[in-house]
Order: sequence, then structure tokens, then C-alpha cells
Amino acid sequence: MTRPAAYIVGAYEHPTRNAPDKSLAQLQMESALGALADAGLNKDDVDGFFCGPDAPGTGPLSIADYLNLKLRHVDTTNTSGSSYVIHVAHAAQAIAAGKCNVALITLAGRPRSEGRAKGALARTDNPHQPDYQWEHPYGMAVANVYGMTAMRHMYQYGTTSEQLAWIKVAASHHAQHNPNALLREVVSVEDVISSPLVSDPLHRLDCCVVTDGGGALIVARPEIARQLKRPLVKVIGCGESPKGQAGGYFDITVSGAAQSGLTAFAEAGVKPSDIQYVSLYDSFTITVLTQLEDLGFCEKGQGGRFVMDGNLISGVGRLPFNTDGGGLCNNHPGNRGGMTKVIEAVRQARGEAHPAVQVPDCKLVLANAIGGTLGVRHASATLILERE
Repeated sequence: MTRPAAYIVGAYEHPTRNAPDKSLAQLQMESALGALADAGLNKDDVDGFFCGPDAPGTGPLSIADYLNLKLRHVDTTNTSGSSYVIHVAHAAQAIAAGKCNVALITLAGRPRSEGRAKGALARTDNPHQPDYQWEHPYGMAVANVYGMTAMRHMYQYGTTSEQLAWIKVAASHHAQHNPNALLREVVSVEDVISSPLVSDPLHRLDCCVVTDGGGALIVARPEIARQLKRPLVKVIGCGESPKGQAGGYFDITVSGAAQSGLTAFAEAGVKPSDIQYVSLYDSFTITVLTQLEDLGFCEKGQGGRFVMDGNLISGVGRLPFNTDGGGLCNNHPGNRGGMTKVIEAVRQARGEAHPAVQVPDCKLVLANAIGGTLGVRHASATLILERE
């Protein structure tokens, strides 16, 4: 298969950012129904279901039963935050193979209500993990490893805290137009670098928000998509790439996007300079910088210069990113941000983003997510979408 034959016909982002009164099942259900309504379909049209471990219960079974779905195909691929980008790719592949006609992809989480913090979330808390004995004694946490990655990038390429801060500044310029964004205040470079250090050299404002909520996507075969009264947004390129530590012989500043991007661009038959808008996983500002380089939007080591002076701000720079405010300002439901990256990319391709940030005549968009932790083991997933 050279190109997946499928369209994203429904997209819904749950509006809540704090849901102490809702269960995970409720958030899953409300997100699913929202995406179905957006597509103009109902639950009886769904015959494929894709979810991650955020779905409570027994894999996909409990939520499928809760929603009373009649399914022919299920997929529970788990690569943490990049899972939902991979789910779109796998749904397109399943549709092309005749395994299902309409695929539902869901995400929901309640980390804010449960008092969990992104940066403090330990990754080595299972003694059966093969890396446990090497990492657990040192108390490795997510923010520490991203701080280490940022510090290495600074040492290797001369990147500065001020340059990283421009990523947060761009996200905040976009979030001010999103009524659901958790943080809507526009910030300056000085605001970012004067905020408290979390893990040197990363400051508090270099880190993503922690939110409850969820989202859902509907992927359908072409014949069904063309019958719906929605803009046609076609999946034209997909790539996925797990990246480990190669026994210690690896570059901490390079992500799996270097491979997943190559695969997606080759499948889509386009190049980075063709892309009009990007949704990039922004767990931390360094995460965005790394993806921009590894996806080929600038040379390795030049990401700091690339993001300066508003180059990522819609209407100002040449590569608008995360026009909903992203994980840095808007939403990071369940500490798994891949879903919202695809949702905003779909909005841009449809021309349905907020008018203040909508990219004019936006036809070709890219979403990329990093799941796991940069600097150790993670997986990158790249998706290229085209509006017909």
C-alpha cells in the first residue's frame, strides 16, 4: 500500500480542563459522541475501535461495551502520547484492508483531578521493566530527562533559553483566541525565562499544562466520507518509529521523528517545504524544537534560530504551529497529547480553526507526536493530511 485510502470525517475535543465530577468512561463516551456528531454519523455506523490504556477496563472491551458498539476490528496500540496518531494510521490501514469501514479513536484522562503532574511522573516504577535497575535508583522523572536533553542541545548547538521561550510565546499568542484553553494570557520571552526553574535549563513556562478531558476522531472509507457533509480531509502519509538507547550509542538530541517523518513524507509524496501548518507534541519547549529539526523544517542544530521572532505564530511566521495553544497552553488530556495534535490539524485543513489563527487556504498539514520520553525510550508518529 503506497497511500492509505481513508479520511478523517469527525473530530472532537472535550471542552473541560478539570473534570472532578466526571468518570473516565463519561469522558470517553462524551468525546466519542461529539466526534460522531461532528461527522454526521451515529454509533451504529462504527465497526472499528481504537484506544490506548487510558480507556478504563479490559483493553477496548469495557468502553466498547459501555458504548454498545458492534465491532469487526479493534486496536490497542500503546506508544504513550503518540498512540493516537498511530491509531489514525492503523485505522487507515485497516480500512484499506477491508477490516472496517468507520473507525472510532478515543482518549480521556483525569490527571488534574487526580493531582498528577507531568514533570514528576516517574517512568521507571515497575520492577519488571528491563530498565528499572539502571534508572530507578537515580529517581529519574520526566522533567529531569527533558532538562538533560535541552542542556545537551544547548551544549552541542548553542541553543539558548531565550530561543526555547519563543515556542511558549507562540503557543500563548494562539491560546488567547481559544475560549477553552487553560492558559490564555499572552507571555513574553522574559516571562518564560524568569519563571521558576523546574529542571535546568527548563523553566515552569517551558512545561505543558496538566488537564482532564479527552477527544475523539472518526476515520472512514472514501465512499462513506464523500456522502457526508464535511470537508474532505484525506490521510496521505503515515510514519511511526520507536527509538531506544541503542546500548548507549545514540544521540540524545535526535528523536524518532527523524525516521517517522521520512516515512510519512515519502508515502505522501510531499516535502517539508510543502507543509502549511504543523501540530507538534509540546510536552516541553525542547520537544517542539527537536521535532522541527528532525522532521526537516530546518537543519539539525538550527531549531533555536528557526523559532525566534515569532516564526511559529500564525499570521506572523512562515510555519504556524499548535494554533489551539497546544499542550503548553491549551490542553494535554491524560498527559497524552497526540489526540489534540490531530484534532487541530483537522481544524486547520477544514478551515475551521479560529479566524485569528486560521492559515489561509490551508490544504496540507502535518501532525507529529512523541510518546514516552525524549532522551531515553520513546516513539514518534507522523501524520500528513490533505484537504481535497
